[in-house]
Parts: sequence; structure tokens; C-alpha cells
Amino acid sequence: MQNTLRISEIFYSLQGETRTSGLPTVFVRLTGCPLRCHYCDTAYAFSGGEIMSLEAILERVASYKPRYVCVTGGEPLAQPNCLPLLRELCDAGYEVSLETSGALDISDTDTRVSRVVDLKTPASGEMGRNLYENIGQLTRNDQVKFVICSREDYDWAVSKLIEYRLDARAGEVLFSPSHRQVDARALADWIVSDNLPVRLQLQLHKILWDDAPGH
Repeated sequence: MQNTLRISEIFYSLQGETRTSGLPTVFVRLTGCPLRCHYCDTAYAFSGGEIMSLEAILERVASYKPRYVCVTGGEPLAQPNCLPLLRELCDAGYEVSLETSGALDISDTDTRVSRVVDLKTPASGEMGRNLYENIGQLTRNDQVKFVICSREDYDWAVSKLIEYRLDARAGEVLFSPSHRQVDARALADWIVSDNLPVRLQLQLHKILWDDAPGH
């Protein structure tokens, strides 16, 4: 259908991750994802959802009077109409971020959007889906995220940080401990010991609400 998207949920909460962590944000969660990461915490967004027009989505977002909007999933870019949604959200004056798996091309997204590109680590089970061509598209407005499940994941992420000079390409490089798989304090110690130009990212929403729906 033209000008529609399949939406799992739209809600207002605090941003739990990225450079805007802690700021009140509207989340637009699109349905569907071609990946199956072992640590995925949004499997409910793989299917179902509600067909909504772009106009209805924009009206719902506006009802919260937000400053920040995050388009997430699933994998938002799996739906072609994600691109006009991002553009219209930017046109409406919001600060817009896109959370993407890094497996799909980001080159056509509006340059005003802060793209949070997740490079899949070995323990994700989806490392082979990383689209490394996306790295050449990164700007200082973008962010790169690694979900770390083990020391092996950490060492792999450090190798990619160095190989692609990610700290010089993106505005933020985020190392996030996989919930209940790697100790956050251990990850913090590794980062400090290696003097990495990255930000430790804890998932604020899980600390506050323990994965309760709507947060």
C-alpha cells in the first residue's frame, strides 16, 4: 500500500541508549526484521503490528509534543516507506534518530537523521549480515553501536574500531554490554584499560523498567 507502514507500537518514554540517553523521546517501532540476533529483545516486532498511514503516524507523534523521535524496529529500513517517514519527521522539526541493524543500505536516508548503525558482533549470530559499505556513508551526525556479549566480541569490536577508524567517521562509537551476557563493570574496565575512544552504553530502560512494554 502507498504511504503506509506496518507499526508495532508508538510510545513516549525516556531514550535508554545512544547520545540522547535519558531524554524524553517518542519511539516509532516498525514491524519486521530480516535478522535473528541471539540477544534480540524485540522479537515481538518480527510480525503483526498495525497498518498506519504516514499522516496517522505523524499525528500520533505530534500528540506527545516531543523534541526527539526515534524510529526503530525490528529493522525499520526493511519497509521502503521508512524513508519518507524519516524525511517528514525531520521536516516537522524533530530531532530524529534511526536505529538500524547495519545489514541494509543507509545511503538514501535523510542526512538530518542521526543513524545508529549496529555492527553485529560474532556472538550475535548475524555477523555475516554486516553491510560494510555503510561505513563509508557515516558522518559526524551518526553513531555506531556494538553489542558486546563476551571478551571475544570486545576484541572483535576493537579490531573494527581501529580498522575503519570509526571514531573519526561517526560522532559516537557505543559499546553496549549484552543484557545478562557480559558484566557491564568488566566491559567498563576493558574500555578504560585500552583507553578506547568509545562510550560505554548501558540500557537505561532496562535498569529502570526491566523490559516492561511501552518503555
